[in-house]
Amino acid sequence: MSVVQFITPLVVSVAVFGALGGEPQQYQAGDAMKNLWLQNAGFIWVPFIVVSSLAAWFGMHDIADAKASFADQAIIFKRKHNWLMCWLYVGTFGSFIGFSAGLALLTKSQFPGVNPTAYAFLGPLVGALTRPVGGWISDKLGGARVTLWTFVGMIAAVFAVLGALPHDGVAGSFPAFLAAFVALFALTGIGNGSTFRMIPVIFLTERQRAAKGKGDVAQKQALQEAGKESAAVLGFSGAIGAYGGFFIPKSFGTSLELTGSADAALYCFIAFYVSCVLVTWWCYARRNAAMPC
Repeated sequence: MSVVQFITPLVVSVAVFGALGGEPQQYQAGDAMKNLWLQNAGFIWVPFIVVSSLAAWFGMHDIADAKASFADQAIIFKRKHNWLMCWLYVGTFGSFIGFSAGLALLTKSQFPGVNPTAYAFLGPLVGALTRPVGGWISDKLGGARVTLWTFVGMIAAVFAVLGALPHDGVAGSFPAFLAAFVALFALTGIGNGSTFRMIPVIFLTERQRAAKGKGDVAQKQALQEAGKESAAVLGFSGAIGAYGGFFIPKSFGTSLELTGSADAALYCFIAFYVSCVLVTWWCYARRNAAMPC
């Protein structure tokens, strides 16, 4: 771990403090309007980040076989499956992060009589709890199959969110809206687990195919290269997926500003999830797929 990696989380945490983190969220308590700097809740993680960083700096020196230079890891940028899995991970992890921010925004704009801070935690909580479930199911059924049906379920959940929103002067249903969003979060958690299960299988299979017929030494080298590439792809796809935390709230905000409704953003999400279904099915889940996993 470098000094930059150690310091960066602290700098980011300091940057979000107070006014630098944006305007406060307002909510009504009785007859009074109060401010809530929700972004400052992230400071709860600072002590854990510091302790974890110190532990990694001083203690993670006993896994020499896993060491890889930047050049060793940069090979993933030439791997087709790195980019495909980044696309899918934006759909799962990116959705999880983006909807975590977007749920409160959408609740406030579409159901002004509801206090979003009373319910905003439910989605992220459910998504976090279902992530290991996604990995466990994928171990039984295969990551690609679980990922495929997860995206199908996410499409249905977004349609349910659309149906629960107010339209044409007709009030929406907040209980149905919240239930659909919680289901959507549960599916993003399952998808997080299933896509993470796919990556090591894909790169192990790819490297073993390349080493086939070249002897035991080549097979052993393939195992090492697969481990390094899988780890690099897991980290890189996680970083790319995090951009969902920007794009989804931004999409909601733009849609509301331009049309007065969140429908356009939600239809765009559906189109994106359809592309994820097609990529998953064609590359990984269909019979005779090039890289079944």
